[in-house]
Amino acid sequence: MELTVLMPCLNEADTVARCVRAARETLERLGIEGEVLVADNGSTDGSDRLAAEAGARVIRVAERGYGSALMAGIAAAKGRFVLMADADDSYDLTAMEPFIQRLRAGADLVQGCRLPAGGGRILPGAMPWLHRWIGNPLFTWLGRWWFRTPVHDTNCGMRAFRKELIQRLDLRCTGMEFANEMLIKAALHGARIEEVPVTLRPDGRRAHRPHLRTFRDGWRTLRFYLLFSPRWLFLAPGVGLLLAALGGWLAVLAGAEIGGRRLGLNAAIVASMLGVAGYQSVLFALLTKAFAINEGLLPMDRRMARFFEVMTLERGLLAGGAALTLGLGLVAAVLFRWLPEAWTATTERAAALVVVGSTAGALGFQTVLFSFFASLLGMKRR
Repeated sequence: MELTVLMPCLNEADTVARCVRAARETLERLGIEGEVLVADNGSTDGSDRLAAEAGARVIRVAERGYGSALMAGIAAAKGRFVLMADADDSYDLTAMEPFIQRLRAGADLVQGCRLPAGGGRILPGAMPWLHRWIGNPLFTWLGRWWFRTPVHDTNCGMRAFRKELIQRLDLRCTGMEFANEMLIKAALHGARIEEVPVTLRPDGRRAHRPHLRTFRDGWRTLRFYLLFSPRWLFLAPGVGLLLAALGGWLAVLAGAEIGGRRLGLNAAIVASMLGVAGYQSVLFALLTKAFAINEGLLPMDRRMARFFEVMTLERGLLAGGAALTLGLGLVAAVLFRWLPEAWTATTERAAALVVVGSTAGALGFQTVLFSFFASLLGMKRR
């Protein structure tokens, strides 16, 4: 079988039969060997019965959630291609031919685009203002910037893909962010992604409100983006904090002044706080990325492969030990040799040097612990 038209469904009695009939008629008109599959997610309004009467194969999915319904539907699909669309009649299922043509020509995933930037069209009343001008553009921009997703409408619910691709991606999200996970993972795995324009119509629901909840689902999607991008969640802020800390330490040690007042102990303490937080954030970014790769959430990339080649346990221990020794040595030099009065007198320079040395020692100790843990995570690859 070439194509499965998959629709997740939860109480769509107003529209599901119409959608099923449109999909079946289009399959017949195009001469495609296919099926219409409805993944019912616990409907209580007879949607499953109406879908079956209209000619769909219906499976029942107990675990609630948009992603749960789609994952079960993809697993049950008989077609080598799957085209998914909502069962609320907001997408024109008679316009599926461009999706199939792109898949036949070699695309792995074909994303619909409702936004004018990608040639799409949104009919009046089809999309809330907040989604149209803020939510969708924001998530699309983040996807293009962080993950190189080559589309103009990340959240479009009408898309087609090769079933074997989705099986390889090992998708996990059970909610509305499932569609974003699919697209992002496909891009990270180097899949061939193409885009076709679609028209979004006002949905045909009358009995209930849309399932999408703007702020709840928006936050879940943003959270997913952040968790899948340790570079922007942990690494970039960490590097920024480290640079600020380095600048602060150098300014204190050089005797810099601000507003005629020399920077002293307070500035050194603040710089040390920034340094510890920044270094911890950088280490956490590396560990998060390594863990995600080990769990199959993210694919291995060249930078991480190179990191595990260079960052061996022995090198990490040497670097951490060197920083720890340097820090302790600096503290000892201040307290026992350079400024003996530092035990009893709180000279600004002595205190600042002690703070810097203590921080270097703490970072060295962190590096030792990080090296052991990173080595454990890297054992799978070596």
